[in-house]
Amino acid sequence: MGADRPSLAYTARRIAAQARSGEEIEAFVGRGRTTSVKAYQGAVESFTSADTSGIGIRVVIDHRQGFAHAGSLDESVVVDTLAEARDNAAFGQPDEHHGLARPDGVEPTPIELWRDELALFGTDRKIALAIELERAVTQADPRIAGVRSAGYGDRASEAAVATSTGIAVSSRATSCYLSVVALARDGDETQVGGGVDVGRHPDELDVMVAAADAVERATRLLGAGKAATQRITVVLEPRMTATLLGIVGSTLTGDTVLKGRSPFADRMGETIAPPLLSFVDDPTDARSFGADSHDGEGLATRRNVLVEGGRLRSFLHNSYTGRRSHTASTGSAVRGVRNPPGVGLQALAVVPGARSPAVLMGGIERGLLVQSMNGLHSGVNRVSGDFSVGAEGLMIRDGALAEPVREVTLASTLQRLLADIEGVGDDLEWLPGGTGAVTLVIRDVSLSGT
Repeated sequence: MGADRPSLAYTARRIAAQARSGEEIEAFVGRGRTTSVKAYQGAVESFTSADTSGIGIRVVIDHRQGFAHAGSLDESVVVDTLAEARDNAAFGQPDEHHGLARPDGVEPTPIELWRDELALFGTDRKIALAIELERAVTQADPRIAGVRSAGYGDRASEAAVATSTGIAVSSRATSCYLSVVALARDGDETQVGGGVDVGRHPDELDVMVAAADAVERATRLLGAGKAATQRITVVLEPRMTATLLGIVGSTLTGDTVLKGRSPFADRMGETIAPPLLSFVDDPTDARSFGADSHDGEGLATRRNVLVEGGRLRSFLHNSYTGRRSHTASTGSAVRGVRNPPGVGLQALAVVPGARSPAVLMGGIERGLLVQSMNGLHSGVNRVSGDFSVGAEGLMIRDGALAEPVREVTLASTLQRLLADIEGVGDDLEWLPGGTGAVTLVIRDVSLSGT
């Protein structure tokens, strides 16, 4: 894993070593530094830089679990936090599945996620990037009427986990980004479009990539209107694919399955998509900004195949859901300092297909290229799979992009959307959230418009 920071590792190990007879202790210690710059009209609108640190302690005794956290690593605070976790355990509900992770023999994949260059990148250069980004957008197209926001941000974070059950690991990572929202105007009509670029250190960022992305997304929607109600082939850009499969992936976790809240709970081993679709959760892939060598409980992360050749292959588990499911952790515990480990996606990635987006769209007689979806919170039922969201994008006619549309609704179910995939692009794109996604083509989706 990445280079160790003895102070964090030592703190975590020292706390875990205080376990009493019949007691298990887990300490999760973290610290980070974040920077955020926003530009407006060629000047700095805001600049923030913050250092954070904290500790989360979990205690298990007699199958009762207690947890406490604090936003400081001061010795007196750490002592009080451990005492509070012990008190909470005394009042916890007994559960035979409560317990800390134990070493499982899986060796961690060596990945380097830290870049020293980030610390050497001065404040003036960060501000200059944000201002340059705003200028690049405003000068790119005469239809750009302004910039809603333009900014640079970065983060350097470190964490350590130690348990009285024999785990002691640490990690660190850096990341940075450029983000901009452009305003395009034609007469009384205004459209917005967002652009982003991400990297491990600023030398990996490209102002023109983020600017061009925002400008294209804003200007190509000018003149958008409603489309006629119809059944249509839908093409999802990688960002939209990440959204869809992120929703699907969230239903493939041990907690949702155990609670009966997944439409795929009883379909293990069954075909849920065409053979051309495979996707994994792989935090060992350093290209993902969700990558890490260890999960939130200190177990080595691993490549978990969720869907392979259209067949559902696995659910994700942490130690608790693994025990309840009579299986084992998949190294998929996720957490922060303020909460005990849950279970979730870390680095979802689609296995790319063999055809480019242009080739995929070239075979579509009538379709819709979806640029954005809204209403996902209220429009997707993750238990039943019902799916109904607002969308905007560009019509596809005889294989070519045509007029822009907005205020239309796409309706189906998660199960049907997966089953009706008929094209997987070769355009793997790593997104800020850590997902690696491609263009997807889905046939026979209900579009409601005029």
